[in-house]
Amino acid sequence: MAERTFDDFDEYAKDYRSIHTANIKLSGADSFYFAEQKVLILKKYEVDNEVRMLDIGCGDGAVEIFIQQHFPRWQVEGIDVSKKSLEQARARDIRNASFGLYDSKKIPFGDNSFDLIFLAAVLHHIDFTLHAAFIKEIHRVLRKGGRIYIFEHNPLNPATRYLVKTCIFDKDARLLSYMYTKKILKAVAFSDLKKSFILFFPRKGFLSFFVKFEGILGWLPLGAQYYFRAVK
Repeated sequence: MAERTFDDFDEYAKDYRSIHTANIKLSGADSFYFAEQKVLILKKYEVDNEVRMLDIGCGDGAVEIFIQQHFPRWQVEGIDVSKKSLEQARARDIRNASFGLYDSKKIPFGDNSFDLIFLAAVLHHIDFTLHAAFIKEIHRVLRKGGRIYIFEHNPLNPATRYLVKTCIFDKDARLLSYMYTKKILKAVAFSDLKKSFILFFPRKGFLSFFVKFEGILGWLPLGAQYYFRAVK
């Protein structure tokens, strides 16, 4: 068996969104909804000025759709190991985004190239032995004072564990505890770490009434996902 490095989504690229939406049916929302939710979290901290952003593991470019809507002045570079996913991203013809191939070793940009790096549900698709070197590469291409946003599935949430277990393209995924993610960020000298748990309730049905209270539950380690914001 080949050594696992970065999971490759070529096999699922064409139908990724429909597969993902079917898998998360219990959530009451579709795949694009959750892509936009992450961009809306950026709006809590960032403004629409001249920012250069790197989206690592950009996949089919769904996040870039919403970056263009909410941050039209940003310039986004998306990279991924999946050639077929990149084809899907380029077909979207997003004005302020371009997409390139990543060899899973060296991020194809110079030192101090970006103001912001975005990493959504990527680390659990990378072998744990590679995390330290990967985060160091991110640190290298981020400018001083630049921000990193990492979103990950929360293994403390039983619904999350079930959805990951039953998702065909998560068959090799290994979830990261929030303490582990915090540790790898601090080990590479990121500072001013902010953490929040998100997505506590389904978006349809009687429990959806409580979605409006999620903003005050970020401290509670039971959300379906969590994110970290950190500064170089």
